[in-house]
Amino acid sequence: MDRLAVDPDDGVRLAVSLRPELTEARRAAIDFTVAPHARGDVDWVAADIADQDVLHRAATSAHPLLRRAAARSPHLPPDLLRLLAEDTDILVRTHLAIYHPDTPEEVLMSVYARLGGTFSAWMATGHPRFPREGLAARYADHPDGIYRQLVVRDPAADSDLIERLSHDPDVWTRQAATRDPRLPLPRLLEALALPELASSAGANPALPPGEMAVVMDEAGVPS
Repeated sequence: MDRLAVDPDDGVRLAVSLRPELTEARRAAIDFTVAPHARGDVDWVAADIADQDVLHRAATSAHPLLRRAAARSPHLPPDLLRLLAEDTDILVRTHLAIYHPDTPEEVLMSVYARLGGTFSAWMATGHPRFPREGLAARYADHPDGIYRQLVVRDPAADSDLIERLSHDPDVWTRQAATRDPRLPLPRLLEALALPELASSAGANPALPPGEMAVVMDEAGVPS
């Protein structure tokens, strides 16, 4: 292993650096490079993803791939969750937002804000701890459309605000508002004729059955 730890191939050195029998000092002595978007696929961590000793070793390691691997466990105890929630590695926090049921709200929001309309951002908004109440007051007038899109998640957002957002400069915000059943019917029917909003309007559960039948006919869906 000592010979492989200094192998000229960086991939070999990285693989050696992840060996479970290494001490942290020996691991740190290896010259390896971690790709910014490497997920943290570490077999021995994944195999014992609920083992608290394994999780502690991985979560407290200086090796980013081990911390990323630990962050993919839904079984992290509170102390390790707090530790990784403050990690400077963005993929560690992203994995927490996707995999852990108790990920703090601030981590979820930071992942959402950073990743925008990506799959990981969508996963963050689907997290049970992702906020709902208060989003309208906080973000209805935010300069970034990524935040204005969140308003529709707030049960306190009224129909006037939803209609206003259906005219938003940001197309994703307009589409989010157009899918909302609180959107006033006249605006919903108007949106059906707008190319960038027609699909969202057609998916709105408040669309009257007659209009829905027209949408399905135009889409070629058999009745």
